[in-house]
Amino acid sequence: MGSYGIGEVEALLGLPASTLRHWEKVVPLLSPRKDPWGRRVYSESDLRILLRLRHLALDKGLGIGSAAEALLGELSAPEGELRSRLAEIRGELISLYFDNKSAGASLGGPSPEPKSSRRP
Repeated sequence: MGSYGIGEVEALLGLPASTLRHWEKVVPLLSPRKDPWGRRVYSESDLRILLRLRHLALDKGLGIGSAAEALLGELSAPEGELRSRLAEIRGELISLYFDNKSAGASLGGPSPEPKSSRRP
């Protein structure tokens, strides 16, 4: 299970750190741990919650309070098994996103195009 800094989460969600910190205060389900230096460290579970909150609050226009209530309702719904599987899939996608991003950075970005063997 991965852990992500606030900068990575900002980039993934397209939200500023101030919004993420505010959402922590409003949404009791969201509680990233802090490292020894006091920096927030988000788990994949935190990212799944944030992704769903972002969708409900911004894309659906519910606002953060209503989005938090809707999320709680979803999590306690009878279709819990299906929602649980979707949460697992979201977690896998998040991991793949960060794995691919870090792999590209360690390789120096995109590889150059191969040179043509033809002569002009």
